[in-house]
Amino acid sequence: MELFVGTFNFPYIYTLSFDARLAHLNVTHVSHATGPHAWLSFAPNQKTLYAAAWDPSSVAAYRSQRDGPFHTLELLDTKPVANPPGYVVASDSYLYSVGGATGEAFHVDGDGALGDLAQQLEFTTGGGTNGSEPGGSGGAGLRFGAHGVDLSPDGHTLYVGDIGSNAVWTFSVSEEANGSSAALTDQQKNRVTREDDGPRHTWPHPNGNILYVIQEHANMVDVFRVSKHRDGTVEDLEHLQGASVLPPGKNISDYWADEVRFSTGPPGHIPKYLFTSTRAHNASLKGYVSAFELDSKGHLVRTEAIDRWETPTSGGIANAIEPAPWVAGASPNVQYLAMTDDAAGKVYILGFDGARIREVSEATLEIPAPDREKFNGTVRAATAVWVAPVRGPAE
Repeated sequence: MELFVGTFNFPYIYTLSFDARLAHLNVTHVSHATGPHAWLSFAPNQKTLYAAAWDPSSVAAYRSQRDGPFHTLELLDTKPVANPPGYVVASDSYLYSVGGATGEAFHVDGDGALGDLAQQLEFTTGGGTNGSEPGGSGGAGLRFGAHGVDLSPDGHTLYVGDIGSNAVWTFSVSEEANGSSAALTDQQKNRVTREDDGPRHTWPHPNGNILYVIQEHANMVDVFRVSKHRDGTVEDLEHLQGASVLPPGKNISDYWADEVRFSTGPPGHIPKYLFTSTRAHNASLKGYVSAFELDSKGHLVRTEAIDRWETPTSGGIANAIEPAPWVAGASPNVQYLAMTDDAAGKVYILGFDGARIREVSEATLEIPAPDREKFNGTVRAATAVWVAPVRGPAE
């Protein structure tokens, strides 16, 4: 299995290979990038990798291609955006980006390259600063504004987690006559549960009826029911459950929650587990990855975690997790996850067997030898995305 990993501080995207049978992870290639990329996201067909950049504020498109035994990247183009983007997500026709008080929708060309700006989005940050400098803490705009953006499974709804507005914005993705996604309409601000939750990122269940939200400030993961009007537009988000992503007794002000994802396999099965991660503000503390059990409707079976794994460091501004595609024939019933560690400059592979999270393997990201006179220091690992395994004829 392969994955791409971006960085917070150097202009590279790393290709890594993970062998589940040998429990081995290694870097196989380093692709040069337009700048550091804090977030990566594939096109639905996985032929294009899209990336968010803070300096300058922009989004980029790369062609993903197999070069011998591993994948490499070729730059297609870049487009400027109004503020440093937190996340990007793509449909077949559009790339969506958000950051701070603004967001964008770009046309996507047939080859995956970015076309013209189709729509500019505006968000009210509810009193938070709209500063545009990311800095070491992830950026004033991102820390106190819109941060995450995701599409519903059917592609008809766009969700935006807004830390500063303490809300999740929803948009309807309208359709053109040819059936491709088009303009965003019906912008709606859905307040979340607690006074200072700080919704960082959302993750929709495959059934389209459940939305998970990771709350950066409250260090909670919440389960919402997505109620819709007859025309399919979102009516509201109804809070159903909430669970702490921290061990009992921890001070939430010492931590900031990061990511929420669910299990990927076996194929054809609904997600059985929900995974969350959190980071520590202080380098002397450690972060956590937690696993929760889900029922057939996407609800938490219990609000207590099955297991929590203490991360090797605070995680810096990463500790981002990404479940791997299901590995048939490897260790029975094991879900593998990639976790990026900004503080240590490492990528970890974790394994969850339904009862316990454990470290399986790790790899350190290093500056390529020809560039070591130009750059020095720890390569600050940002986020990872997995390359879907080829299930048909070889490429």
